[in-house]
Amino acid sequence: MRFAKWHGLGNDYLLVEQEEVGTPLEPDLVRRLCDYHFGVGSDGVLEVLVADGAHADIVIWNPDGSTAELSGNGTRIAARWLARRAGADEVTIAVGDREVRARMRGGFEVEMDMGPVEVAPSEALDVNGTRLEFTPVSVGNPHAVIARDPARDELLRLGPLVENHPRFPERTNVQLVRVDSRTEATAGVWERGAGETLSSGTSACAVAGAAVVNGWCDSPVTIHLAGGDLLVELDSHLHARLTGSAQEICTGDLSEEWLAG
Repeated sequence: MRFAKWHGLGNDYLLVEQEEVGTPLEPDLVRRLCDYHFGVGSDGVLEVLVADGAHADIVIWNPDGSTAELSGNGTRIAARWLARRAGADEVTIAVGDREVRARMRGGFEVEMDMGPVEVAPSEALDVNGTRLEFTPVSVGNPHAVIARDPARDELLRLGPLVENHPRFPERTNVQLVRVDSRTEATAGVWERGAGETLSSGTSACAVAGAAVVNGWCDSPVTIHLAGGDLLVELDSHLHARLTGSAQEICTGDLSEEWLAG
């Protein structure tokens, strides 16, 4: 089984083609692949179902074996992989019912049309005696954006509690956000099904959407993440365009011994 390992600002994914695997991936195999000690190690798996010219259909797997509705970094990685394979500057990636258009910007940079960012009114949440105000956001997947200093110890404490709070029956991604200026914000990201994450494209879009709607920032917004910066541009309808890097790390083959378990 052949794979390629990529990262988007430290958010690493294994990319595999179903055609080469010969069968759809299973949650248990995904969990084993993502294990940094007993597998290859990654924040998720991009399973390419079909790649035809400048279009591909993919499934995005979280390291716990669940699937994600969308991933900005994962989709950006798949887009650059496909663009190189197809020899194209513009490609489309379908994740379930959602289709994302991407354009190569030179070097490792990819610009993607992420579609609408839906920002709901802020709510209060009680988390183990801590009262938090958060902004619910959807970028095709759920987010809880919290205006709070993104210190790592706070992220590790609050992230899993908010992700699994009864308010979110399907769980949620969590961002702790510090506004740095009218065009910049720093965010710590706790990703649903993955935990602490160095970078997240949909989280960057969620943070930018909440920042613009709440009056913290003006578009475009540069989101500073632990792994690097992502640029989010929002139009008057909160339609998002995300720009950031995607880079291949290596390719390899899983041994038959490992696959046999």
